[in-house]
Amino acid sequence: MAENKTKATDASVEDYIASRANAEQRADCKALMSIFKTVTGQQPKMWGPSIVGYGSYRYTYESGRTGEMCVAGFAIRGRELVVYLLAEGKEQEALRSKLGKHKMGKSCLYFKRLADLDTSVLDQLVVNSVAELGRRYKP
Repeated sequence: MAENKTKATDASVEDYIASRANAEQRADCKALMSIFKTVTGQQPKMWGPSIVGYGSYRYTYESGRTGEMCVAGFAIRGRELVVYLLAEGKEQEALRSKLGKHKMGKSCLYFKRLADLDTSVLDQLVVNSVAELGRRYKP
């Protein structure tokens, strides 16, 4: 069975942000770090080479594959920032409709700048996502 490539590392979060982010993104990353630290109560840690993650949980798929991932996190992807969260379900979809200018993948919320979003809505999306992960994958 293939090993998960995204693992917690001892790499520097500050070095990652400094090497990838422009001035606006650095400010947005600082704001995201505040949201994630408040919601999770955890310190940031690099997951793989490019995800700033908070907390962790262990999962097991129906196939039997297991792994560990951060509970919440973000990354700098070129001109966009990505927030990793669970955004399925009616409540999350309703919140996303109020969020502002973004695109949504399966668990990746893409946006260009935090100023385009309602940060109180983003905060609630993260809170709900962390709570749902806690229900699904009890520590």
